[in-house]
Amino acid sequence: MTLNSILTVDDDEGDLFICSYTIRKFDPNIKVLKALNGREALDVLHTTTPDAIILDINMPIMNGFEFLDRYAIEFERHAPVVAMLTSSHLAADRERAMRYNFVKSYFEKPLTPENLRIMASLLDEDEKARGVANSE
Repeated sequence: MTLNSILTVDDDEGDLFICSYTIRKFDPNIKVLKALNGREALDVLHTTTPDAIILDINMPIMNGFEFLDRYAIEFERHAPVVAMLTSSHLAADRERAMRYNFVKSYFEKPLTPENLRIMASLLDEDEKARGVANSE
């Protein structure tokens, strides 16, 4: 399966631009959705479920961890791939993010084509796992 849509969540317009540019170079057919903080991301997710979410940690209004807490509670169905994309090098942040069963990756900025290949691979694994679960 290919990535059809990705929600990027970051308060920095420059980082959002880099993400969009990298995604479009990787595959111009991917629909890029944007949110400037976790609250905006939750609003977007009430109307659509993207294939992937790329989430920053440090944001005003609602940071990445606050988003993950609300996302876990508010949504029964999660995006197949949630990846943290942050400038944080702290092991504690990585460990905290990876405690959520729906967070599949933790990348350091900037977003790279390799990060997107990993996310596409994770989406394929999720599809295969759900296919096996649905056939049982």
